[in-house]
Amino acid sequence: MDARRTVKVSKYLSRHLRHQPERIGLTLDEGGWVGIDALIAAAAAHGFRFSRAELDRVVADNDKQRFAIEGDRIRASQGHSVEVDLGLAPATPPPYLYHGTVARCLDAIRAEGLRPMNRHDVHLSPDRETATRVGARRGRPVVLAVDASAMHRDGHTFCVSANGVWLTKKVPPHYLRFPSAH
Repeated sequence: MDARRTVKVSKYLSRHLRHQPERIGLTLDEGGWVGIDALIAAAAAHGFRFSRAELDRVVADNDKQRFAIEGDRIRASQGHSVEVDLGLAPATPPPYLYHGTVARCLDAIRAEGLRPMNRHDVHLSPDRETATRVGARRGRPVVLAVDASAMHRDGHTFCVSANGVWLTKKVPPHYLRFPSAH
């Protein structure tokens, strides 16, 4: 499978496992899982065909490990806008986590902090490099440091998804460290 096809299948999976399962007639269970055979059949019935081998390849090769397979079912690891309970236990975060964004968002972030927007949680990266890649998807990246240790001490809850993304409900602005302007 070539790289373009891999990206196309991955984006299709993200759209329907995270945001719009009903668009192709799928119903996710409470944990976000759906049968692999049902997913493949629903996609084919709606004009997008892929094989189990292609699905397995996308799941295995995805650099962000966006999807998880358990037996004969699949789900997105995080990033849902539809209601699911991923069953993630609270976890103690490292002292600092990171968030990649772009300069045009900084004024709103300074005023309101980080909000989940159309997702259930704010997504944070364990390192600056990952946050840089995340921010670069929307333009020239700006990486913010999050004082996760102070947030945790102050009662904010963190979870970590299967692919290493840290999740929390919001990050108030006073826990954020902005890069200094040059």
